[in-house]
Amino acid sequence: MAQKPSIPKGTRDFSPVEMSRRNYIFDTIRRVFYLFGYQPIETPSMENLSTLMGKYGEEGDKLLFKVLNSGNFLQGVDPAILSEDNYTKAAPKICEKGLRYDLTVPFARYVVQHRAEVQMPFKRFQIQPVWRADRPQKGRYREFYQCDADVVGSDSLLNEVELLRMIDEVFCRLGVRVAIKLNNRKVLAGIAELVGAPDKLVDITVAIDKIDKIGLEKVNEELAERGLSAEAIAALAPILQIDGTLAERLDKIGAILADSEIGRKGVEELRFVTETATNLGLKAELDLDVSLARGLNYYTGCIIEVKALDFAIGSISGGGRYDNLTGVFGLPGVSGVGVSFGADRIYDVLLGLNLFPESIGASVQVIFLNLGENEAVASLKAVETLRAAGIAAELYPDAAKMKKQMAYANSLSIPYVGIIGEQELADGTVTIKNMQSGEQQSIPVADIVNAVK
Repeated sequence: MAQKPSIPKGTRDFSPVEMSRRNYIFDTIRRVFYLFGYQPIETPSMENLSTLMGKYGEEGDKLLFKVLNSGNFLQGVDPAILSEDNYTKAAPKICEKGLRYDLTVPFARYVVQHRAEVQMPFKRFQIQPVWRADRPQKGRYREFYQCDADVVGSDSLLNEVELLRMIDEVFCRLGVRVAIKLNNRKVLAGIAELVGAPDKLVDITVAIDKIDKIGLEKVNEELAERGLSAEAIAALAPILQIDGTLAERLDKIGAILADSEIGRKGVEELRFVTETATNLGLKAELDLDVSLARGLNYYTGCIIEVKALDFAIGSISGGGRYDNLTGVFGLPGVSGVGVSFGADRIYDVLLGLNLFPESIGASVQVIFLNLGENEAVASLKAVETLRAAGIAAELYPDAAKMKKQMAYANSLSIPYVGIIGEQELADGTVTIKNMQSGEQQSIPVADIVNAVK
């Protein structure tokens, strides 16, 4: 017996109903992107590894899917490198390309490559899949879609405010209550200075970013493993546990970092962004989280993470400012800030909270039964009339038993069934059945559009 086919772990097939729901999410986000003045672009699924490597930190580089070179990828490779069993040395020799890890780094590459065509500030959005060689688990996949919006070529903090408004608008339209967590890389740099370990900023951020998952004790253990002294770890602990309202937390961290120039700058930026966004009537809950780092080395200012309040899952959106990203591609001095919506996790939230509209999935509004050759031809004409009016309609292709055809319509939640039998054919009429109420009415074929509408 042939083995049942399967798909790689961390990937999924999507049924028509699932695709309708996913498109509802994509369409909602896309409309908001357009509303806020962002323009669409697309970039290739594959990028040169030289473009991707070194942009996500050591842990991120490990999660890159690498693509073997075409043909004999071992040709010219020193056998000694392969025998060392060291993939970090071997991978660059046999792989020149990789699947994109996110949409931000490819966007930075796009801006540099197409600099002469790009008008600054440049506001773009992308809705495309990305890939990460992560351990699959609930809410975490190896292939998933991101919906990104970024603006480059502007240092203004009003861009951060606009992103918060856009996040708020998207989740209001989807009906999801969210908390928007904020931090600033400058605050993290100030904290590293304060505990006497400015050279350990990356180690500190990678470790404390996990505090919600593994707890403070485990974070302290990791900090020690990364070379932080016991004194530095002890000084860091109370900072990670500040509490109170958003304003109170900002005051507390401001007081703690009063002697750090970069730390004070981060607090000032957070204060401006949060106060301005709040004054615009933001509906989402804003919160300061000084442990928030999102594990990515390219953030230089504001850091954003969005959590659903009524459903247990990881972050469903996130982003921040990255002043130096385009510099590694030969275009220094171009600041950028952006946000990414995790469509797959948003799907799980909407499904878990039963927030998808009931009409999703019923793409066809009217199906005509096939009751014979002449009846089918007349039904096709009625189908064309409905389609011309923008109403999705179809004819059942086979002259099967009526029970089977009705069951088909029921299974697809098609709201109306059109019937043209011998009598209707003779009278120039059509019988329309409402599948929800069971009511039927016979009308002239010419009136079918109004009847269905």
